[in-house]
Amino acid sequence: MNKIKKGLGRGLSSLIGETKVETKTNKLSLSEITPNKFQPRKNFDEESLNDLTNSIRERGVIQPIIVRKADDNYEIIAGERRWLAARKAGLHDIPVVVTDADDLKSLEFAIVENVQRHDLNPLEEALGYKRLIDEFSYDQEKVSKFIGKSRSYITNTLRLLNLPSDVLKFVEEKKITAGHAKILVGLDNASFIASKIIEKKLSVRQTENFVKIFKKKAYKKTISKDPNIMHLEESLINKIGLSVSIKNDKRNKGTITFSYHDMDQLNKIIDIIKLNY
Repeated sequence: MNKIKKGLGRGLSSLIGETKVETKTNKLSLSEITPNKFQPRKNFDEESLNDLTNSIRERGVIQPIIVRKADDNYEIIAGERRWLAARKAGLHDIPVVVTDADDLKSLEFAIVENVQRHDLNPLEEALGYKRLIDEFSYDQEKVSKFIGKSRSYITNTLRLLNLPSDVLKFVEEKKITAGHAKILVGLDNASFIASKIIEKKLSVRQTENFVKIFKKKAYKKTISKDPNIMHLEESLINKIGLSVSIKNDKRNKGTITFSYHDMDQLNKIIDIIKLNY
């Protein structure tokens, strides 16, 4: 069992530990296996899939896929790419680990596996983290431990979701990189700068220089802000993953502003307020 866990990644190993699982790797016919109906990733990169197919054709499937019993067949919980590639490679069977998981646990498995993939685009990764937080009551610390990334990495990745929808579309279409997008987070004119990045084919370093003038303006606005207020802002941002601004005057009166970019984020703010007050 330890050998099985070793190659699965931190998050999947932890989830397997929470479920009933067979102690050995079995082989099943590919025809006995069906895709996961909860698979959050609908499109698989064709070139990457072909590379995996060629590797499997030469070396076979080294890491077993995870399945659960479903009626007369077995349903994939994690490893759909390996199953697809094995079919393309002409294999008849595939090594599997059979686990006992309900629908909710199956979805959790699928999301954790996806966010651990190396070829995931940063937007898909951020959305995966968001689903773990929203649907499975993870906090950023638990996501960090499960995925094996630092807390600051998780926070910065989630912040990408605060970008305008047109900028997120540019990331999804690979017109700008995650490196570009991270620079744009928090800028009022993110859409304008993103269009300039594409138009002028700016590198990440060039983009950093391009936005310096705007960051300087933002710095002048915040330089006089009380460090305690800035610490409170940072704590709230890390806790809820949304942009927060606190304005406090000399009489300790002011406003707290939460910025949201879609109805899900608005509902999240409302739920937090209702839950605590």
